[in-house]
Amino acid sequence: MTRTMFRSVFISDVHLGLADCQAGYLLDFLRSAQCERLYLVGDIVDLENLEKQPYWRDEHGAVLAEIFAIAARGTKVTYIPGNHDAALRRFAGQRFGGVEIALNAVHVAADGRRYRVSHGDEFDGGHDAPAWLLKLGDALQGFICSASRRFNALRRRLGLDYLPLSIRIKQTIGRARRFIEDFERRVAEQARHDGFDGQICGHIHYGRIVDRGGVLYVNDGDWVEHCTALVEHHDGALELLHWTEQRRSIALCRAEMPVPEALPAAA
Repeated sequence: MTRTMFRSVFISDVHLGLADCQAGYLLDFLRSAQCERLYLVGDIVDLENLEKQPYWRDEHGAVLAEIFAIAARGTKVTYIPGNHDAALRRFAGQRFGGVEIALNAVHVAADGRRYRVSHGDEFDGGHDAPAWLLKLGDALQGFICSASRRFNALRRRLGLDYLPLSIRIKQTIGRARRFIEDFERRVAEQARHDGFDGQICGHIHYGRIVDRGGVLYVNDGDWVEHCTALVEHHDGALELLHWTEQRRSIALCRAEMPVPEALPAAA
């Protein structure tokens, strides 16, 4: 099988062990790509959900097997645990099956730009929402994901392509938009303060490439709702890909290209 060559690939928020995980699309992407560096940017295995409500399909195991196979073929694989697989953080500095566990990483792109890579949950502390509202938000997120899963199961039976239902909701609800904008601002400000050219993260399930005052905020999205991966080409260009029955580029950024204040989000 011919594989598309990339310098680096970043994926996060797969949530293996969750019924809403789109493992089949991710498995197809992983088998279609080849890269020098693979970053697993948190919430790959949803240990939190597995503890509460065990769920596992063959496709979920196949994704893990493919990741170990990628490492065995010589790709440098770094696993940065997120909040749903935080139990793995105690293994930082160790390697399992060729996969390195790290709390974060610094990625130097081919064009020389330096990015901090982390899951992103460390930036949650910037909001002052009450605990009950956060719990309500989690419940609504679960409801939306469940509705999206059933909605797309029906579309598949009708021979229609996958449609990320939640992206429409996030784009139309003002509070959701403000939460995303506030998160991006906090992430970019910290990256600027620490001397990075940008930050690559996941966590909020909203793929995005946007310039925030000269610092590049990059979110690789997720494989529960939007099925997106971030790839780095060999010239350092970053591209956000949507990968289902329809495979398309959502955003592209090269060093010589000015980045607008709002590139299209995952769709």
